[in-house]
Amino acid sequence: MQGAHQSTTSNLIRQLPTAIGFIASNFEIVDASNHWLRHFNVEYSQVIGANIIELFPEEKQNWVKAMSFCLDGHQEFRHQQLKNLSDEKVFEFHMSPWYDENQLTIGMIVQIEDISELLEQELRYEKMESLLKAQSTIAKIGTWELDLKSNKPTWSEMTRKIHEVDENYEPTLEEGINFYKIGYSRNKMAMLVHRAIEKNIPYSEKLQIVTAKGNEKWVLASGKAFFTRGKPTKLIGTFQDITAQVKAEKKTKQSEELLNTLVNNLPINVYIKDTMSRKLLVNKAECNYLGYKPENLIGKNDFDVYDSRTAEISRNEDLEVLRTKSPILGRETISVRKDGSVTTFLTSKIPLADETDEVWGLLGISIDISNLKRKEDQLKDLINITAIQNKKLLSFTHIISHNLRSHTANFTMLLNFLTQEKDEEEKEKIIEMLLDASDGLTEALSNLNQVLSVKDKVSLKKTTINLGSQINQVQRILGSFLKTNNATIKNFVPKNFEIKGVTEYVENILINFITNSVKYQHPDRSPVIVIEVEKSKGITLIHVRDNGMGIDLTRHKKKLFGMYKTFHNNVDARGIGLYICKNQAEAMDCDIFVESEVNVGSTFTLCFNE
Repeated sequence: MQGAHQSTTSNLIRQLPTAIGFIASNFEIVDASNHWLRHFNVEYSQVIGANIIELFPEEKQNWVKAMSFCLDGHQEFRHQQLKNLSDEKVFEFHMSPWYDENQLTIGMIVQIEDISELLEQELRYEKMESLLKAQSTIAKIGTWELDLKSNKPTWSEMTRKIHEVDENYEPTLEEGINFYKIGYSRNKMAMLVHRAIEKNIPYSEKLQIVTAKGNEKWVLASGKAFFTRGKPTKLIGTFQDITAQVKAEKKTKQSEELLNTLVNNLPINVYIKDTMSRKLLVNKAECNYLGYKPENLIGKNDFDVYDSRTAEISRNEDLEVLRTKSPILGRETISVRKDGSVTTFLTSKIPLADETDEVWGLLGISIDISNLKRKEDQLKDLINITAIQNKKLLSFTHIISHNLRSHTANFTMLLNFLTQEKDEEEKEKIIEMLLDASDGLTEALSNLNQVLSVKDKVSLKKTTINLGSQINQVQRILGSFLKTNNATIKNFVPKNFEIKGVTEYVENILINFITNSVKYQHPDRSPVIVIEVEKSKGITLIHVRDNGMGIDLTRHKKKLFGMYKTFHNNVDARGIGLYICKNQAEAMDCDIFVESEVNVGSTFTLCFNE
């Protein structure tokens, strides 16, 4: 019967939901629950009757000490690290005396709890708490909690530091709100707290506070309410000092505004493109030039705003800069917008790279030099004209010097003959020769006067001339001359055809061309002069064609418009007419071109650039 009772008791002990072991005073393990056996990863047969000190020899002193306490009627709680048969764990032991039916201590009852996981969690919590504390210190983030039942806030250490209060300071809700700067910040915080409690709306807002020491700070205040059974029970949140961040943001914003103001008011085009040549930033000058608002220009590439050829050139330049990571500086480029307008720019493109030297875009700077180019072209033209005029002046001076010297030498020689001659008849002949020399000098001076009159009137203003009427006027002037020479003019100029020029110059040039056509007529045919016009793209051409003797341009082209240059054995040829025509044409910004074939005829063309 007693054996059955012991068996029943042992079964009950084995099935206990906790880890319990019975240790006799001689350290023999009398009985143990299944949980106790599992903690040490042993079989029942291994431990029952075994000496616990032999199972855990390294804990001998602790077992002896614990047994002594229990035999004296004491209890003991302690943490003890024990190695079971497979790994190492930490247990919490609760040891109490084991009494027999006579209340005599016969050993100890050991209750064990595996607290390894709990200790690990505590360790992780401590690490997390330490990390959060470190982050809180570095980021200046504090925490707070408001118990809505007691209406009492609780501040963390960092929250107190931010408010510059002592470490024992415990505020009321009203005092906490009153730290916010009077006006917007205080009113905003009161409203945020109210909405969080009444409507469960969390908040995170940048506001200003005035600390206990009177210092103004910017803070990021965040909060959220917690509810129990639909009623708010507490409000918790964080509190971060962002003064340095706000000051840096303000400074950055001021710098950006200053930079934007500077860039937008530069009298040059400035833009930033990405690697696809899309504009990321444009200044006012670039927008005005392209005729876009900034928001409409961002994201566009050159193919969207320029003609295809200009866009292709610009894209190739961009790719060159992006590929080589080298800038293009001061390159002269021509931009043609889609409306056809042309601008000459002095362009620089500079690669933009990040900290890894990876190019992410480019900065473009373009200076409109169209006016400078026009001035440069005008200056080149002026230099060319001046050089030509100087050359002509030098040639003119040589001609005058030569002709006048020839005439004066002739006069001197004849006067010497006259003073030395005794024969009256010979004197008469010398006087006749002097008269001929005088006529020659007068004619030379007259020719020079005509040339000078053209040069003196180069500033005459051009007017609108009805060319048809002008040709009719010339025909009337030359009527007798044309009739005498049996010459015919075929005028194919439209009745109301107009040109811009100087009337007297146009008249003189037409008279000269027509009279030359008659004077140098072919001996085998009557002269026929054909006058025609062409007009295209601002250019007007007046052609005067004849069927005369023609000019050997291979021999005479370079001296065709030279002074006193003749090309036929005509007694009336003076070599001054074409020279004057050339000067009059140039005075009107007009060119003269000649086509001629010997024995076929000549065509003189006036070219007016409107």
